[in-house]
Amino acid sequence: MTIPQLIQFRRVVVKIGSALLVDHAEGALKRAWLESMAEDIAALTKRGAEVLVVSSGSIALGRTLLALPGRALRLEESQAAAAVGQIALARAWSEVLGAHGLTAGQILLTLGDTEERERYLNARATIQRLMDFKAVPVINENDTVATTEIRYGDNDRLAARVATMASADLLILLSDVDGLYTAPPQRDPSARHLSVVERITPEIEAMAGAAGSEFSRGGMKTKIEAGKIATSGGAHMVIASGKVLHPIREIEQTGRCTWFLASGNPSAARKRWIAGTLIARGALYLDEGAVRALRSGKSLLAAGVTRVDGAFKSGDAVIVRDAEGTEIGRGLVAYDAEDARRILGKNSAAIEAELGVPFRSAIIHRDDLVIGR
Repeated sequence: MTIPQLIQFRRVVVKIGSALLVDHAEGALKRAWLESMAEDIAALTKRGAEVLVVSSGSIALGRTLLALPGRALRLEESQAAAAVGQIALARAWSEVLGAHGLTAGQILLTLGDTEERERYLNARATIQRLMDFKAVPVINENDTVATTEIRYGDNDRLAARVATMASADLLILLSDVDGLYTAPPQRDPSARHLSVVERITPEIEAMAGAAGSEFSRGGMKTKIEAGKIATSGGAHMVIASGKVLHPIREIEQTGRCTWFLASGNPSAARKRWIAGTLIARGALYLDEGAVRALRSGKSLLAAGVTRVDGAFKSGDAVIVRDAEGTEIGRGLVAYDAEDARRILGKNSAAIEAELGVPFRSAIIHRDDLVIGR
């Protein structure tokens, strides 16, 4: 079996846990480690990869800055700690990435941002625009407002959601262990390390243990759950040790990690989801020029839309039809039906005059569009 190499991936999400980033005894960032991580990220970008970071650590930093007790924090204490710690965390990422000429952009997400389609599209568009500007999105759960009912629960699953949202082809989970073992190695010395997992089966899930640190909400079980999300979305996943300096370089040099293999690629997985899973809430009819543009790989602009049917909301799936009513594809629409009707047939200048607010340049972006051939 051929093991993938990091050099082959074009868009990489790196998840960093709190225990790796923060010295909990001192309550301070592990600055040397963070600087080595920034150097690894810079090396990936120099090779042409786009990198997104999912970074824990805000609560751990904030509880020290606020001198909160070492016991488990109450919800409002965690939220206050996150509010303080997030500023320190964002500043640190900005400094270490800036030392390599990279710009950091902070994004704070809650569960609804990946589960509700309109918010999903907005978050996805923001991430994409940051990468267009060659910035590095640094993403965390918005712990200042998240509650038990509306949180991801751990940054492993958040990272997997971000990977699918951004159409990443690789998710790297940096952990306190160097991959998946046949049993928790701290309890079973005979446990074997697995270098490749082709498919996540019930047997693979049974190998996972519980969370290993009082300061993290994750554990091998959540990493396996993240693997199911990522690989079904078309991304490979790696679990590797983050306890060393230059952990990404270490993956390349030693190969000590566990690869979870995806079937297909992120784009194909996303297209299958749009084409076959979502219920269409309306339809857009196009002129011949727009049909030709879509078949050549372009986004759908309002100027090419001649008619709007249905009562859809931004983020809903709609059918795309030609002038004769023949279905040519499906996509996720960026406008509510009411606004789509107001701007159909108009160019950008006319749309700005009509809506009077910032607007999406496309009614359906090409990444959110599936065209039949």
